[in-house]
Amino acid sequence: MHFSHKSFCKGLLLSFPFLPHHNHLQRLTSTVSMDFPEPSKYITLVSGDGFEFVVLRRAALVSPIIKGMLDVRSQFAEAQDARCVFQEMSAMVLDKVVEYFHYWYRYRDSEDVPDMDIPVELCLELLAAADYLGLDQANMSLK
Repeated sequence: MHFSHKSFCKGLLLSFPFLPHHNHLQRLTSTVSMDFPEPSKYITLVSGDGFEFVVLRRAALVSPIIKGMLDVRSQFAEAQDARCVFQEMSAMVLDKVVEYFHYWYRYRDSEDVPDMDIPVELCLELLAAADYLGLDQANMSLK
């Protein structure tokens, strides 16, 4: 019995003991093309209450969570659709997150950065969203 398998790792050695008459290592030569399509310039973020926000991809990639979701090598549906759904975030919170993404992108290389207006009533939810999305000070200094 011959078994073929597509893998990102060319030449990967695997054992498939569950296959009859196949109890030795087989060199995999089939590979998936590494030529990924050019990602779209914009992505869509969707709140738990169904509101959609179109965001500049480069601005949203400040979040390591979104960056991982949109990585074409991940084969996540989000990477294929350029659409991330955040069921736990309300539209009001996601709106401020999107505003922050564009704010960060605009001022990323600036020394004099104006304060961003954040409503007091959203502070706790925004803190939780920032933590979930990996938007902490240590992460920001790496950008």
